[in-house]
Amino acid sequence: MRPVEMDVVARDGAARRGVATTARGTYHTPLFMPVGTRGAIKYLSAADYERLGAEIVLGNTYHLMLRPGAETVAHLGGLAAFAGWSGHTLTDSGGYQVFSLEPKMDDDGVTFRSTYDGSWQRLTPETAVRTQELLGADIQMVLDVCAPLPSAPDVIRTAHARTLAWAERAKATHTRTDQSLFGIVQGGLDPVLRAESAQRLVAIGFDGYAIGGLSVGETRAEMLPALAAAIEHLPDDRPRYLMGVGDPASLVEAVALGVDQFDCVLQTRIGRHGTALTSTGKLHVKNAKHTLDHAPLDAECSCEVCSRHSRGYLRHLFQVNEPTAARMLSIHNIAWTLSLMSRIREAISAGTLDPLRREILEVWG
Repeated sequence: MRPVEMDVVARDGAARRGVATTARGTYHTPLFMPVGTRGAIKYLSAADYERLGAEIVLGNTYHLMLRPGAETVAHLGGLAAFAGWSGHTLTDSGGYQVFSLEPKMDDDGVTFRSTYDGSWQRLTPETAVRTQELLGADIQMVLDVCAPLPSAPDVIRTAHARTLAWAERAKATHTRTDQSLFGIVQGGLDPVLRAESAQRLVAIGFDGYAIGGLSVGETRAEMLPALAAAIEHLPDDRPRYLMGVGDPASLVEAVALGVDQFDCVLQTRIGRHGTALTSTGKLHVKNAKHTLDHAPLDAECSCEVCSRHSRGYLRHLFQVNEPTAARMLSIHNIAWTLSLMSRIREAISAGTLDPLRREILEVWG
């Protein structure tokens, strides 16, 4: 069995609802994957992930390879066992974090300084695969080159070419049959490059396909044509993963184009600073107008935070710098997003995705 098989159980236009099967088990798409950068979602534990109903949680290769080290994670049973998590795990290659450090890059790989101790580190397509094999996630990503947008055409073309060359090297290095390897489509906002990248990755052959290098500075209107150009050439029987995207409008728009998986730090990042995702848009609970507010964050949300706590109480926790506040809003934002994805899956099955899409865009578009 290949590590990932995609069984599409319902369609609504290009949108699809499916069940993906890995060596560990199954997960249901379209789905949102919370990000646990250093082996944990900040302020949350594996017990929280299970209670919230997450199916895949991400880990960050860059951070985990530096602290505590991939060998340590392997010794303690791999990322899922290390975190006490029974669900699926996915590790990115670390490339996005590395490139944000303005590394020394060549055709063979990248050299960069550790954010922890300033030591020089080297990452190549081969070492990225071997490191992730030690980390032991169910899904690992190839090392790619993520150019910021906007970038000059020659920068985009170089990133596109290197990503494809590195994908071939990653595929040749990968050995774990119980671990999936996903290729990553690059090409900036150029539909031609995006199509070519997708076609060549499919020719190499991966267990799933990600679309990277989007939501990095461009507008949603600019993003969607590039995304559509890539998806057109990706196989129907493999998962499609749009990396780093988690705002409600982009989620539903990308699902309508045929995307299956998403990840983003937005939910927890804004939660830690007092912003909640709600059915009426963003709510800034630290605002003074919520001091005497009895209402929950979102009257339509049934999460454990909305079921128990008022906006006034949550505002108080932020005012006194109580860490519980960041935890509660993170829990709410993840629960709210997972609930949104459940609504999207149900709408695909019912053939009513377009009305739901319009409803979401009316609030978030």
